[in-house]
Amino acid sequence: MTQSHLWSAVSESTLYLKAAQELRNNPGQWEAYNSAGHCVVLAGPGSGKTKTLTTKLARMLAEDIEEPRGLACLTYNNECARELETRLENLGVEPGRRVFIGTVHSFSLTQILMPYAKTADLGLPEDFSVATRQQQSTALGIAFRKTIGGSGDPNNWRMQMDHYRRSILNRDAPEWRGRNAQMAGLIEAYEAALRARDLIDFDDMPLMAVRALREHEWIQRALLAKYPVLAVDEYQDLGRALHRMVLGLCFSTGMRLFAVGDIDQSIYGFTGAYPELLKQLSERDDVETISLRLNYRCGSRIVAASAYALGEDRDYEAAEGAAEGTIFFHPRPGVYAEHAEYFFATLLPAILERQHGLRLGQIAILYPAAWIGDAVAEAAAAYGFGVLRSDTNALYPRSSRLMRWVELCAIWCCSGWQSGIPRLSKLHAEGCRIFSEVITSVEKQLSFKRSLIDFLWNSRDGSESLYVWLSRLRADVLQVLLGGCRTLGDDALVLDTFLGRIGPGGNIDDMSLALFSGFGEGNDRIVLSTLHSAKGREFAVVVLFGMDEGRLPRANSSAREVLESRRLFYVGFTRAESELHLVYSSGRPSPFIREVQDRIE
Repeated sequence: MTQSHLWSAVSESTLYLKAAQELRNNPGQWEAYNSAGHCVVLAGPGSGKTKTLTTKLARMLAEDIEEPRGLACLTYNNECARELETRLENLGVEPGRRVFIGTVHSFSLTQILMPYAKTADLGLPEDFSVATRQQQSTALGIAFRKTIGGSGDPNNWRMQMDHYRRSILNRDAPEWRGRNAQMAGLIEAYEAALRARDLIDFDDMPLMAVRALREHEWIQRALLAKYPVLAVDEYQDLGRALHRMVLGLCFSTGMRLFAVGDIDQSIYGFTGAYPELLKQLSERDDVETISLRLNYRCGSRIVAASAYALGEDRDYEAAEGAAEGTIFFHPRPGVYAEHAEYFFATLLPAILERQHGLRLGQIAILYPAAWIGDAVAEAAAAYGFGVLRSDTNALYPRSSRLMRWVELCAIWCCSGWQSGIPRLSKLHAEGCRIFSEVITSVEKQLSFKRSLIDFLWNSRDGSESLYVWLSRLRADVLQVLLGGCRTLGDDALVLDTFLGRIGPGGNIDDMSLALFSGFGEGNDRIVLSTLHSAKGREFAVVVLFGMDEGRLPRANSSAREVLESRRLFYVGFTRAESELHLVYSSGRPSPFIREVQDRIE
């Protein structure tokens, strides 16, 4: 579930000034750091955009924004938010009340809907909750029977319905019913079924927030008074609702905008992302647009070949002193299981021989769809290698912030209490942010801290059954917290589903706490991920697996879908630092593979 994070700057800190000196040698970064008005930074892969963004945020907090006012920074997902939080903490920005860091959904919910929904007459009760996936499915079934009927599966309409909701923001416009009256009716019935149960869903959050801002100028002024600066990370991924907020808050109300993004890395069209919106924003006369050209991640050959992967030259170049990097092509006969066996039997030993000291966690195998990763996971198990999956077939969704926190708690109980990694203070602070709806005072923070420390200190036994440990954590620490959080329904369901899988009658053999802690971050396991889930990450060695015609792009793709598939290929291509391996079926490589190979040769 989305979470908001409130922070304040330590005004006397000069850490950001030291960080700024590292930007001086990069003209684009230095120009962005010194920008004074609305600014859009077009940042290619490996260009240091997060470093640029966080250093700029710290400077604005220290120099441009007078306390108690602050700034809001919107991100695409919680992973991005966590990264920004960590970077800001390293620059001396400590927990407090001056900075919001979170997703567009979280900003809409916590900064607009929760405080103003009743006054703005949005038709929401004071105690509304965020619907779980099951509650959404139930509401869709009710709406389907009411408006469409028949024996079809209502869930087959979900993607089309979501796309329609996100694409037309003003329902008073003739377009709302004129484009597809049946779909408009289904959406209205679905939303009515949610409201009848005092529920909203994720799409409701930004849509209702935009409506509130459009209809009530006083809400715009209230946000401006609190946040004179609005920062946006990964702008290309955030869709029409975010764009409408930016246009209203920054170019009408008066917030200052600092946005970072890359049109070429827009890969979430199926969730409503429109890369054209970033292009429009960057071309405004009242916006300073800056490009970051240097790639600090990839070897020079990989940077050069990435233009062939994208199909367009963006004039990027590797940073001075970068290694060359190597690209390997591996056409393979047979099915994916045989390709995976080839990797573990032949390619991996050769990689480890070439790169002495390389940790397994620095190797990633990326593929177009989660089911393709099953073959890789099975081969890894057969050869005795651990993996960390970041796809829908993982033990549990890696996007669950609650489960990531549970992982850290497990690591502390197994080794962290001796090594100090993770710190107890980090576990407490992250827990306070996850359960911020309930932990609302210093007294409640202290109470949570006491119960957490008591549980962890008395659970320092890696041999304990994970089911027993997690059941105790659920009952002793989490029960009351989860019951009071309106936004954590899906996270609670993920936790309980996992408990069912590892408990009596589950499908996972008895797992110890120590074994579970091995699935946490920072452990030496090969990363398995879909291309989408790998965005924003980097690895020494990347294997693009299943790069076949009909897989990327998918068969019968529209021209727009082919373009997004090419961007997805480009994103995977540019995750690699030193070695990039392209594995595909003999005789039917992806057209993107053929183009890169032809142009390299």
